[in-house]
Amino acid sequence: MFKRISVLVILVVSIFASCEDKKTSNENNSENTSKAVKNSPNDEDSAKSQIDSAKIKKEKEKALTEKDTAFPIPQEKLIPFLIEYGKQNPENKVRITTSFGSFEVTLYKDTPLHRANFIMLVKNHYFDHTYFHRVAPNFVIQGGNSDNASTNEKRYAIGDYLIPNELDAGHTHVRGAFSAAKYAEQNTSKASSPFEFFVVLNPNGAHHLDDEHTVYGYVSKGMDVVDKISKVKTGQSEWPIDNIEMEVEIID
Repeated sequence: MFKRISVLVILVVSIFASCEDKKTSNENNSENTSKAVKNSPNDEDSAKSQIDSAKIKKEKEKALTEKDTAFPIPQEKLIPFLIEYGKQNPENKVRITTSFGSFEVTLYKDTPLHRANFIMLVKNHYFDHTYFHRVAPNFVIQGGNSDNASTNEKRYAIGDYLIPNELDAGHTHVRGAFSAAKYAEQNTSKASSPFEFFVVLNPNGAHHLDDEHTVYGYVSKGMDVVDKISKVKTGQSEWPIDNIEMEVEIID
């Protein structure tokens, strides 16, 4: 389903400390990830588990295209769509679960476009089985991408758009800040990627990113889990050697 995001995306360009949306593929990042260990063909239980997982994955991807009939969302209709979606979906707390544990994020209500977009993606299972694909110790962990074809397919189904910045809310990149990645190229408006986010690690914050990226939430519980993720070994482009998958759910 998914086409790559438009000419705005040129992955080799970085901004500041590279908090851009990284749409990495197997072809150009062969060293970035390690493959999952394959189960023995004699292990019937494992084989059944793989089949069940694949079935669930297909059902979620099917739900993605059926749940919100607005997909794909065109840029010219984005703002009214997100405003209305936000009114109908007022939740602002989510739980992000990984193999290292879970942490919770509270989304700011004064960044309504970013909040509505994130809630929409969660409800449509976009983030499930995406990765924390960038770990920069003492700086940020970044998530919302993967090298799986299904991620590009889901992006294509949702739409090729950018979220207008909401910098006027004034939230800054303190430790635990939950902020939007953005595309580096030809982005003078500082618009946000709809799909990727990062969490600030440094106790002193990352204030050189203020007024460049929209902070639209904060880690309200489980920052110790974020710190655990920040200690994993990484390869090329700060991509973890072992994939760190996530599941995201709304809690309030």
